[in-house]
Amino acid sequence: MTVLSASGLTLSFGDEVIFRDISFSVNEGDRLGIIGSNGAGKTSLFRVLLGEYEADTGSVFLAKDKTVGYLSQNTALAAKEDSTTLFSYLCEAFSELAALEERIAVIEDELSRNAPNAEQVARLSAELDEAHRRFHDGGGASFRGRCRSTLLKMGFAEDELDRPISTLSGGQITRLVLSRLLVEEPDILFLDEPTNHLDTAALTWLEEFLAAYKKTVLLISHDRYFLDRITNKTLLLSRGAARLYPGNYSKYRLLEAEEEASRTKQYKEQQKEIARIEANIEFQRRCGQAHNFVTIRAKQHQLDRIERVETVKAPERTIRMAFKSEASGEEVLDVRKLTFAYPGARPLFSELSFSVRRGERVLFLGDNGCGKSTLLKLLVGALERTAGRIEFGYHVEVGYYDQENRRLDENSTVLDELAASYPTMTNTELRSALARFLFTADDVLKRVGDLSGGERARLTLCKLILRSVNLLVLDEPTNHLDIGSREALEEALSDFDGTILAVSHDRYFIDRVASRIIELSPSGAVDYPLSESESPYATYLAVRAAHDTAAEPSKPSEERSESTGREEYEERKREAAKRRGDERRLEAARRRVPIIEARLAEIQKELFGEAASDYVRAAELDTEREQLEEELLALYELIL
Repeated sequence: MTVLSASGLTLSFGDEVIFRDISFSVNEGDRLGIIGSNGAGKTSLFRVLLGEYEADTGSVFLAKDKTVGYLSQNTALAAKEDSTTLFSYLCEAFSELAALEERIAVIEDELSRNAPNAEQVARLSAELDEAHRRFHDGGGASFRGRCRSTLLKMGFAEDELDRPISTLSGGQITRLVLSRLLVEEPDILFLDEPTNHLDTAALTWLEEFLAAYKKTVLLISHDRYFLDRITNKTLLLSRGAARLYPGNYSKYRLLEAEEEASRTKQYKEQQKEIARIEANIEFQRRCGQAHNFVTIRAKQHQLDRIERVETVKAPERTIRMAFKSEASGEEVLDVRKLTFAYPGARPLFSELSFSVRRGERVLFLGDNGCGKSTLLKLLVGALERTAGRIEFGYHVEVGYYDQENRRLDENSTVLDELAASYPTMTNTELRSALARFLFTADDVLKRVGDLSGGERARLTLCKLILRSVNLLVLDEPTNHLDIGSREALEEALSDFDGTILAVSHDRYFIDRVASRIIELSPSGAVDYPLSESESPYATYLAVRAAHDTAAEPSKPSEERSESTGREEYEERKREAAKRRGDERRLEAARRRVPIIEARLAEIQKELFGEAASDYVRAAELDTEREQLEEELLALYELIL
């Protein structure tokens, strides 16, 4: 059943046409991925579909009986009281259940304390029965557990659940609003870049949640791995037009390539036929006889009737880049017993040790807050280490990409920002370099402080490639880049003959770049050297799973001491034992839940049956019900 459709949508701002004559439909249960370069109009399309923008032409159909949820890129919460916490904000999604719960308590109090007459008992009992039914059917026994579990899965710590939302950062607000949408489970879910600000664990959980989501999802994302896991249709916005493809992102790329190959073949064959007819016309014209002019008219008529095959359109403009480098020594970096802690806080990591050789591509992974970006800042000297040593090898030249792009002068123009870093370059050379990163004409005169996230990322990359470096230190380099720019960066890194240290949550990027992964965690660091494979990220997951379940310690590498190997083995044993215990508790909880639910149903039946007029028995049953509901809530929290 169609739940959303667009017909002939055109949107413009002044003289700029954002998109023209867009038509598509979405069926119930579809998961539509919307892709396109930055500025293609993806977010604007969302706003037209949601009624926030009015299209110049066309219409939108949205099924009236469907609820809608929307996560925008720049999420902001309406003013809330200081007492509103993360947990209470999520629970607001179940205000009807909370009101029912309060009403149930009031009725039960009246029945137990006020000794009503038979008529009142019958009326209150009927109301209580209906309230209990609605409360149970609406998930009243589990909604608080769902709220708590969702917040934890989205990366919030247990001790943050009672934190006022007024203290949250922009990224935390985005995660909180996304959490609220997930527990509300609207019929149609609009998600604009939902993977921003999520670490790998939260991202994996979100993928699993959306993959199992039975309702409709429209998703804007540049995360190709995420799109592949979630979507079953792909809408491409390009040059103001839209094209709908069946399948996920990888399927779209395959279909698009097949279409281009077919169109190119048809175009070449048609051009040969046109050339043959035109050559025949020219031959007949040279003959100059009367019958030749009859043939010419027939051939010209044949030529005019040909429906011309369009040439394959040139790909949309994207950045063009290549890194300059000179060879470094074989030993590039040696880190020993590195420890760092912010003043008054516990260490982010302690006695971290690893070494990097020339040509390695090391990706640092781990949950948000484990110190990945801090580690890179320590390596480039942006922070002072608490203890330990960092030593670079011979002739190592470092190039650093800061994910927050803070190394830019907000008051400079784009051109002046580049000129300040490269004062010997001519104006023509500077403009030429910027043009490779899509800054053309008056774009180079934009104030840096007015640039979008994608423009700031491109400017930072432009500054980086003009230097000759042999060690690239990259902190979330694909953030804010569209898919075309990400692929251009990945190609440039593949061709780079130096060494790479990077932090990224982009699994596609990891697959294209990584030859080694170091995972940071509160218990230390685990090094995963990866053999060459089609998917280094998948290999890392498999190796990590094997490590987690290993009964014997893995052989320590030459670079790690025997004591470090023993410590890692003991830690893996503890984690494996904990996981087995968790699995046993989870299985026991799953067996216990239906028993409790059946007993609650029996209690409910007796409360409004034989015990309706027996206040002593009703009180006993009510006490038992409260205890069982508390136990059931705890079990739901464990299972969810």
